[in-house]
This record gives sequence, C-alpha cells and structure tokens, in this order.
Amino acid sequence: MNNDIIIKIFKRVLVISLFIIGISLILFNDPYSIILGYIFGIIISMLTFKLLDSTINKAIRMTPAKASSYSMLHYFLRYLIYFIVLGVAAIADYLNFPATVLGLLMVKFAIFISTIFDKNFK
Repeated sequence: MNNDIIIKIFKRVLVISLFIIGISLILFNDPYSIILGYIFGIIISMLTFKLLDSTINKAIRMTPAKASSYSMLHYFLRYLIYFIVLGVAAIADYLNFPATVLGLLMVKFAIFISTIFDKNFK
C-alpha cells in the first residue's frame, strides 16, 4: 500500500476523532472513560491497519503457497489482537466498551467516508 494513502487515512481518523472527543466532552458528565476507551480503540485500529499494510507488502514478495499461509496467520493474529482489546475493554472499569468498539471501527469509517467524498482517493 502507498504510505501517502495510509497517512491520509490516519489524518482523517484523527480529525474525526477530535470531533467525536469534543462532542463527548460536551454531552457527558464524566466523559473520561468514554474518551479513554475511544483512544484505546483508535490506537489499536491504526496499529492493526499498519500491520495489515506490512503483511500485504511482505506477502506479495512470496510464493503463492507461502503467501497464503503467511496471510492467514496474520489474519488470525489481527483477530486475536481485537479479541484481547475487547476483553480488556469489557473487564476494565476505566474503559468504555462501546467507545472502544467505535474506536476500533474508525479506520474503516474513515476509508468508507474517503471513498464517498474524495474523488482523488485511490
């Protein structure tokens, strides 16, 4: 994947996230668990997106059989990371679970919004 696209997606996630954090500060009396859960989800989402980029870039240089097993291993690794993050968010009192889920989905939302509104997004 192109690093310019990844940086563009990360910037959009950060802009949308600042907007959501601002709304959380206004709407809720005690928004700190919501904001912490949201930031936790965003950080993990960005890191797993970067892991996906790294996996794709390494897999295209491998033979098809080796690339298939390598990709499948990293696919399960990403889901294991999501499972651990959601487990921590469910157990920890200082993290809001729905906010963590929203943070984990923000990279996907940013890509979706980019495909709709940005005609130059490739």
